[in-house]
Order: sequence, then structure tokens, then C-alpha cells
Amino acid sequence: MTQTQAGPTAGASSSSALLEVTNLRKYFPVKSSGLIRRTIAQVQAVDGVSFQVQAGQSLGLVGESGCGKSTTGRLITRLLDPTSGSMKFEGQEIGHLNRKQMLPLRREIQMIFQDPYSSLNPRHTVGSIIGTPLRVHKIVPEKQVLNRVRELLEVVGLNPEHYNRYPSEFSGGQRQRIGIARALALQPKLLVADEPVSALDVSIQAQVVNLLQDLQKEFGVAFLFIAHDLAVVRHFCPEIAVMYLGKVVEVADRETLYNHPHHPYTQALLSAVPDVKQAAIGGRRERIRLEGDVPSPVNPPSGCRFRTRCWMARDICATQEPPLLQIGPKHKVACHFAGEYGAMPTSPITLHALGVNQDGQPIAGATPSAEDLNKPGFSDTWTDVATHTHASSGMATDAPADNRADKHEGGEGGSIR
Repeated sequence: MTQTQAGPTAGASSSSALLEVTNLRKYFPVKSSGLIRRTIAQVQAVDGVSFQVQAGQSLGLVGESGCGKSTTGRLITRLLDPTSGSMKFEGQEIGHLNRKQMLPLRREIQMIFQDPYSSLNPRHTVGSIIGTPLRVHKIVPEKQVLNRVRELLEVVGLNPEHYNRYPSEFSGGQRQRIGIARALALQPKLLVADEPVSALDVSIQAQVVNLLQDLQKEFGVAFLFIAHDLAVVRHFCPEIAVMYLGKVVEVADRETLYNHPHHPYTQALLSAVPDVKQAAIGGRRERIRLEGDVPSPVNPPSGCRFRTRCWMARDICATQEPPLLQIGPKHKVACHFAGEYGAMPTSPITLHALGVNQDGQPIAGATPSAEDLNKPGFSDTWTDVATHTHASSGMATDAPADNRADKHEGGEGGSIR
């Protein structure tokens, strides 16, 4: 691995972030049956999630059903209250605001819901649905609401004269456009798009995704784009985070994640995506088949949550939870044996960060890394997968080319196509 591109410092990244989520958790109580209902367990839907969304940019959140993507989106919009953790919007903590305190922020954070059928009130006309946010927040005078509704309908590609129709008179794609118009009515800075195209036909999906891209360019809206369709996310988002069983297991820029995934779960996800271009030119990824079922979020496995389905699992995976370790300028991964498929290291890369031996047992006198591994964003230093040592953008840029080649030549975790 050669570091040739300088990454932004963690401090600089944090200061420019529109949304900063740190160690976010949401547990749902499981109640016993009977007259006195006691809490007997907790569903750990979201457990220690950290990420950033920059102003005007898009972050994709992907993973299989039940991994906590939609719950994360609802926490950010405060449709759900977090159990713990921090959510900062433009530097302001919003995780513990009450309903009245959140009202001004509703203008800044809006949501596009997954189901275009159930998210629109069938008893209200389109004009009423889109106009309600304008009236509640007094964005425009009452006499101008109808004109603004017509403008929004035109922006999303609908006939502005259809404001007096009901949702049942529109197709699925048109209903989703109505939902987008409603979300844009308040001119938000952040849109949480919860699988906005999963319920639509493929041809309509492309139209809606292109519409969202056009709106982002025109209005400078930031997106948290939640989806399980990896092809759509690759097209829309320059940065992507992968979730598994309530945790972020890998986050990277688009090219790094799709071309050089380092977490076994990400590798398995990408291997399942049909790639027509690769099939035509050869060199298609080997299909990775995971064995076993996804564990229950009520009683997740100890250590690494993916270890029960992972072909690289060792003793340390059961005793120590892998930290979300930065291994490149814009690449983080939560795996003791992070590396490209077929070239994963034989010894854990997290030993220094955790202060343990290869079996996951604490080493006498060793102290875990003082670095805050839960902090969102990227630093200008990272752990080199090949050498298991710290590297930095300055080292990569200033070192002679021959030395850099010698340093990484023959190291474990190299690129294999």
C-alpha cells in the first residue's frame, strides 16, 4: 500500500462537517409478557456508529436488511430518540433536544421515506401535503403557498396543475417525486434518503436518482443516502459506509471501497453484485458465499459481530471487538485481519491499538492506543496494513520513491485482482 495522496486532518474534517455522529446507540427494550412487563433484553439496533456528512456532499449507508440503516436515519431526523451518543448538526448537539427545541431544526433536516405509498396521506391533496410544511414554518405568506407548491412540483418533474389531485391518482415514481418535493419545501441543508428507490421499477429508479443528483447540484443539499443497492450507491455517493448488525465495519471513498475492500463482509457484499463490464472483459470477482444466519441483535456475538460467518475468524475475534481503524488516507475498517481478498495478513493489525497479543489477551505493561478510534472523519496518519506500523501522508509524499517501494514490496495485504 502506497500513500501518495494527503488526507485532511481530523480536526479540519470535523470543523467543516455539516453532520457529525459519534458513538451513536439505539437499544429497543424487549418486554416480558404478563401483568407486570419487565425489560428482559435489549435489541441493539444501532451500537456505536460514527460518521460525518460534509456540507453539500453525500454519504452512502449500505448493508443487508436489519443492520440498522433505517434506524440510524430516523435517529438523525429525531423521529427516534437515541439511547446514547452524540449527533452534532453544524456544531450543535441535537441528540437530546426536546420537541419544541427541534422545531427550528426541522427546516434544516428532512427525510425522504422508503415507501411512496404509505408516506403520503391518502386523504390530503398533493397541494396540501407539500404546502403543510410551508404553513407550519411560515416560509411564505399564506397567499403564496399555492404558487410555491406549483414551483416545487415543476422542480421534481410533475405537472404543476396537478396540485389538487390525491396520491392515489399517481404512479409509484410520481408519488416518490411528491415526497421529494415535500422534503425540499423547507430548503433543508441535509436530506436523509431512506432507500428512496427500492420500491420503484428499475427505469423509474434511474429517473429518481438523476433527479436527486440534479437537486443536489442546484440547491447544494447534503445527503445521507441509505440503500442496499450497491450499484445505486456507487453512482450517487462519493463516500460510503458499510453496516453490519448495528455497527459500521468499513468506510471509505467510492473508488477505494469498490476496488479494494478490506473487510470480509464488504468483500462478500461486492462479490454478489453482477458486473456486466467485468464479465465482458474478464477478471470477475470470485463469488464469496457466507455460511450461517445473521445473529440476533438481542444477543450479538462477543468480539467481532461478523466472526460467526467469517472465514478469517481467529481466537482474537471472539475476545476483542475490532476498532474502526484507519488504514489509508480515506479508508477505515473494523477487522483484525483487514486486507484485500486472498491477501489478508496472518497476524492481527489491531494489536498495537488494543494492547493485546495474537490471542486477544492483554499484554502486561502494554497500554492501548491513546487515539480516539470512535472519532468520525479521517486523520492524516493511519496504520499501514502491510507493515502494521503508523504511516502518514507526509511520510508518503516526502520519502524517496525507491524507499517507498522497498517499504511496501512483498508486504501482506497487497492488491490482488
